[in-house]
Amino acid sequence: MMTGVTADTIVGIVDEADRQLVRSVLSDVPGSVRVTTPDAVDAAFAEGRPALVVASVREPGALERVVSDVRSREATVPIVVAPPSDSDRLAAAAARSDADGYAPIGSDELTTAIERRRTDDGPNPDDSRDGIARSTLELIAESLPEEAFILDEDGTYMEASVRSDVSDLYTVGGDDLVGRTLFDAFDEPVASDLVECVRRAIETGDQQRIEYEADTTGGRLRWEGRVNPIEEPIDGRRAVVWLARDITERARREESLRQQRDQLETLNRINDVVRGVIDTLVEAPTRSEIEDGVCRRLVESDLYCGAWIGERTGDARIEPRTDAGAAERYFAALDDDEIAADCGAISNGLSSGEAIVTNAVQEADGVPPRVRAAAREDDVNSVIAVPIGHDGTVYGLLVVLARREDAFSERERNAFTLLGDTIGFAINAVMNRRLLFADTVVELELRIDDGDAFSFDVTSAYDCTVDLEWAGTTSGGLIHQYVTVDGLDGETAIAEARGHDSIESARLIREGDGECTLEFRLSESGVRTLTNYGTRVQSASVADGTATVLVEAPRDVDVRRLLETFRQVYPNARLVARREVDREVDTAAERRKRIAETLTDRQLTALRLAYYGGYFDWPRGTTGEEIAEKMEISPPTMHQHLRSALSHLLTEFFEEPE
Repeated sequence: MMTGVTADTIVGIVDEADRQLVRSVLSDVPGSVRVTTPDAVDAAFAEGRPALVVASVREPGALERVVSDVRSREATVPIVVAPPSDSDRLAAAAARSDADGYAPIGSDELTTAIERRRTDDGPNPDDSRDGIARSTLELIAESLPEEAFILDEDGTYMEASVRSDVSDLYTVGGDDLVGRTLFDAFDEPVASDLVECVRRAIETGDQQRIEYEADTTGGRLRWEGRVNPIEEPIDGRRAVVWLARDITERARREESLRQQRDQLETLNRINDVVRGVIDTLVEAPTRSEIEDGVCRRLVESDLYCGAWIGERTGDARIEPRTDAGAAERYFAALDDDEIAADCGAISNGLSSGEAIVTNAVQEADGVPPRVRAAAREDDVNSVIAVPIGHDGTVYGLLVVLARREDAFSERERNAFTLLGDTIGFAINAVMNRRLLFADTVVELELRIDDGDAFSFDVTSAYDCTVDLEWAGTTSGGLIHQYVTVDGLDGETAIAEARGHDSIESARLIREGDGECTLEFRLSESGVRTLTNYGTRVQSASVADGTATVLVEAPRDVDVRRLLETFRQVYPNARLVARREVDREVDTAAERRKRIAETLTDRQLTALRLAYYGGYFDWPRGTTGEEIAEKMEISPPTMHQHLRSALSHLLTEFFEEPE
């Protein structure tokens, strides 16, 4: 509510669209109110000089014309510019056009402006200087930006006003700036840019915007300046209205958003690279081609300057297998055995089984001096070392180099961890595929003395033997093993197994005829290590504390590395014999014939009726009772025949032919 106004008449000069708005705002002012449009200024003075004119228009040009028309009729009538909403363009126009005040419609500042300027005797000439009302700058500074200035074309302060709630940031008050120059307030480079902006606004006649920084008692702040030229010279000097707004927080938010966008863009590019690498894995037929393709695809993007794959040897050295990129000096340093064995992320990556990141590698304390020097020469700033493995077996280490500082964020590290697992899976698949389709294989006979597993201890303590039936890993990563113990009763065998440190859990599957079958869950398994290296365990038997293991491997298997890997589980393992074996061709027709010959007529009939009748579907297309009825036998008898037939099928699938 507007109170305290005593003069009789206020004239509102408004755009037609805002007539009702201005009339409603001024309706609470004591005295009479007349509202007219910019095209009918004469009507505002038809009944004599008003006590106050409130100009509320939306365009700076229209505002300047209104003020000029009012001044041409009554030079001393107070004019308050009151736009419908805040506008620095209109605020600057108010300063340029000799208005006496500025405050948006509906604001408290408008009430203050009216109370200060609506007097019976008109404005006090002392309140203005060469036609520029100081109160206008003050009101502009209070209602829009933090700072408002009048500057001449050389950057000299002619008028200055700083908003009261930010004045504590300044060691020099607004009044003390008058007569000084921008070079007194800012460093030379910033001041030169600001003066150039002032001159550009004057020369073009258009508003200019500029962002700059300044030191204050609250720290270094960022400002946005909007510079509007004043048409008429002041004291013979061309000048501008400079409105300044603190945009420090906005700039920080924008920088934060920019960083987030950059991180997201980088992550998307990383994902694209990873997808390209996975395509390489699918197409590559050998391990070497997988590794070469991975390194090549990584450095083809501009995200990484180098990629290197190595593997640990039996004497704890890291031996390079392949590399790509322009970081030749860094790669050469890694080839040095002594350095590579103690090179921060590289050795840690293989030891921990996790991706290890080294940022600021040129200065990192854990990196040998020669490697740091090589990193500086090749402009390497960040390194990530990612284990390449599958199912507990580590095949090697992928080392990726980046020139970006702090390149490997948590999300990027997670992407590379997944990539290491995927490469390991592909290497494992390639190894197994080579063995599966090989016509000639290598049979390796391994001997292990004094192992620390259950089989070694139980055969040393009792007159028995332990034969491996099957060992493998479930989808949850748990290692399961089935063994047959010959010469020991089930009660004793299961008790020994459950008390052994190498076994997490055990249960008795069956026993009889002087032997028993046990199921183990293990934390580690030498058999799994062999199979993950692309081999197949044909048999494993332990007697008197010594194990004999027959392994089938591809012809080009690296036996030395295979033994080194196996000895990580069984240090006493040694190679006894190596033989090349030609595989016999076993066609599908021959296998079907062999299976059929092992089945009785009733077993084969039960199997056919169950298969073709949908017994193995879900939901079942036929029941066991319906099959039994067709065979004219009892359901229990039918199930006995069916189980026997299935047992023959599974034996053929899982067991080696004799």
